[in-house]
Amino acid sequence: MDTKEIENIVVSSLEDVKGQDIVVIDVRGKTTFTDVMVIASGTSDRHVKALAENVVVNAKKADIMPVGVESDAHNEWILVDLCDVIVHVMLPRTRDYYNLEKLWLTDKPVEKLQAISEKLHSVG
Repeated sequence: MDTKEIENIVVSSLEDVKGQDIVVIDVRGKTTFTDVMVIASGTSDRHVKALAENVVVNAKKADIMPVGVESDAHNEWILVDLCDVIVHVMLPRTRDYYNLEKLWLTDKPVEKLQAISEKLHSVG
């Protein structure tokens, strides 16, 4: 399955459960660990969890096995790794704090983005 098809499954899954402010960012050329990031907000920790679970369920129905699902203790941020597409589902305050859109929608050199990304992943 190609990246665009996976992206479509993710976006549909988020929309089905009323995900908010869904943003798709093509990160090819900025990092080597994925091609696309999808970022969405949920209205509560339960909503964030439901959004992430719907992505996982629909990915599996399409024979896409998640590489991993990571979350913090309070479900403020859940990451679903589908290899070519990484999904970040967050509460709005968490999303505002980390501002991933600003991080990845920049023209900074790849090396700087990679260092920032590695730092973020080591925190989680």
